[in-house]
Amino acid sequence: MADYILSIDQGTTSTRALLFDRSGSPMRVRQKELRQIFPKDGWVEHDAEEIWAATLEVCRGVLTAGTTAQNIAAIGITNQRETTVLWDRATGKPVHNAIVWQDRRTAAFCAKLKEEGKEATFQTKTGLLLDPYFSGTKLRWLLDNVEGARAKAEKGELCFGTIDSWLIYNLTGGKRHVTDATNASRTLLFNIETNEWDDELLKLLDVPRAILPEVLDCCADFGTAERDLLGAAIPVAGVAGDQQAATVGQACFEPGLMKSTYGTGCFAVVNTGKQRVESRNRLLGTIAYRIGGETTYALEGSIFMAGAIVQWLRDEMKLIDSSEESEAMARDANPHSHAVLVPAFTGLGAPYWEPDARAALFGMTRDTGAKEVVRAALESVSYQTRDLMDAMGADMKAAGLVSPQALRVDGGMVANNWFAQNLADILARPVERPEITETTALGAAYLAGMHVGFYGDMNDVASHWRCERAFEPEMAETERAERYARWQGYVKRVIG
Repeated sequence: MADYILSIDQGTTSTRALLFDRSGSPMRVRQKELRQIFPKDGWVEHDAEEIWAATLEVCRGVLTAGTTAQNIAAIGITNQRETTVLWDRATGKPVHNAIVWQDRRTAAFCAKLKEEGKEATFQTKTGLLLDPYFSGTKLRWLLDNVEGARAKAEKGELCFGTIDSWLIYNLTGGKRHVTDATNASRTLLFNIETNEWDDELLKLLDVPRAILPEVLDCCADFGTAERDLLGAAIPVAGVAGDQQAATVGQACFEPGLMKSTYGTGCFAVVNTGKQRVESRNRLLGTIAYRIGGETTYALEGSIFMAGAIVQWLRDEMKLIDSSEESEAMARDANPHSHAVLVPAFTGLGAPYWEPDARAALFGMTRDTGAKEVVRAALESVSYQTRDLMDAMGADMKAAGLVSPQALRVDGGMVANNWFAQNLADILARPVERPEITETTALGAAYLAGMHVGFYGDMNDVASHWRCERAFEPEMAETERAERYARWQGYVKRVIG
């Protein structure tokens, strides 16, 4: 009997492979950093072949200490979403570097579509806003700017995919060109109501249908990894984009359950159940997961700067030597300080979507020091999370749903107890940190394991979730209201 699920977690800065046992515990992990390519200002690319080579290396790396491919029940994949690959169907070679989700080269085209009044069409059908973030406009750029690409695409000689599709294509020796519903829902090409590629959207972005992958449930038969790659033929049985995989890993299976992942940025996702909620507050509507042919929807909000702010404190400002120091410094800062950092280093994300806003530090006095600046930096992530939670609550209330009553958190920042407590204080809701914080990779493992019977159903998966520590709100309501009002005032000044 197989002992493990192999989870591939292909992210923006690294590629990882993890083995999970039947209890959902990570038993072994291998990681390889990923080179970032910046051809021009605002352009970000990855070498797709380098991603595949790294994936194979880390997967082989976890098969040590007596563990062989025969011990693996299935493979699950989670990936950086929206990153776009276009490759030759016959040779399997990419026609260009992958264009990363962070890339802004299609901003002018997005602005043109907005001016033509097309954003409402995209938002109604996809739940997304017109932004270079998503895959569709990146794909159009490749077709228009790589010599011969459009002609080949029209003949069906090219394949488009997000990173999951690219990895599956290579794992299966080119036999399968598929994706899952969550990754498809981030392309600007997929109608999340009908669960199909949409002809009107394909026409607006000038994308030939012939290059698109087949869209499957998150738990499905995605193909079989070739025997010569890992030593056995292993089914690929679960796929989800990284934030949706974390939602599964956090067992957010009921409407109103919400998770927030604090990595470089912050991504908050709240389950809205079978009901698709159209946001009135500039949030994204998306597919949380599709299992057994049934679609579960979500609202999502993204913060551009979370852990990246701590890196800024360390690397640019030299206020701390390590990320871990930020906890003690924030705790020792003057609790009555009015210093507020609005971290719009690369603009502001949801619910503002102000790409031209820039960062500013407000409210300093003569006694403001390094500790107060560090505290203000951590507080800014709590305030931005409150922005998202309030927007989600308003959208859900308008749809007749119960707004989030607690927040399940993961990611590197939540190891900081001061930050987790401040988050609870600003949200006025419990913040729950799970025992297993590898929730993104775990979600992919759960999806694959459910499909092959390694794990039970979603109720069984939910029963595995354990809270390591719950942070309850302790701040007085008057102080919370005063602090949050101060934040909102300074955000208006940055936008203005």
